[in-house]
Amino acid sequence: MRGLVQRVKSANVTVAGEQVGAIGQGLCVLVGVTHDDTADHARKMAEKIWHLRVMDDETGVMNKSVADTTREVLVVSQFTLYGDTNGGRRPSWIAAARPEHAEPLVQAVVDHLRSLGATVATGRFRTEMLVDIRNDGPVTVLLEL
Repeated sequence: MRGLVQRVKSANVTVAGEQVGAIGQGLCVLVGVTHDDTADHARKMAEKIWHLRVMDDETGVMNKSVADTTREVLVVSQFTLYGDTNGGRRPSWIAAARPEHAEPLVQAVVDHLRSLGATVATGRFRTEMLVDIRNDGPVTVLLEL
């Protein structure tokens, strides 16, 4: 499981002209799932996101987590995190899990974040999404389990 975590001033997701998820200051997380990921990976990913110290403290140092600050997280499924370009210029998506496997695991990340106390907005699985972020810093971190 991979996650691209971006500290944002705000972020939202639009599908077919309709805003389906939005947050203020917090974390926008693109989540990719591969074939051998499990519910345990989803739980660990949620814990890592929740406790990742990329939010500024009172002195402007990245020393706090979203759990310590805004508690807002936007989770967007992103199979393209598993794009492989080693064979040329057109990515291969072989390592990305099929939707039937990936969707419940992305939902498990969302559910666990909520159980930890996060306010979670989401995109919509299996749709073309327009993700609008105001990256703060910019701070972008790749998580991989």
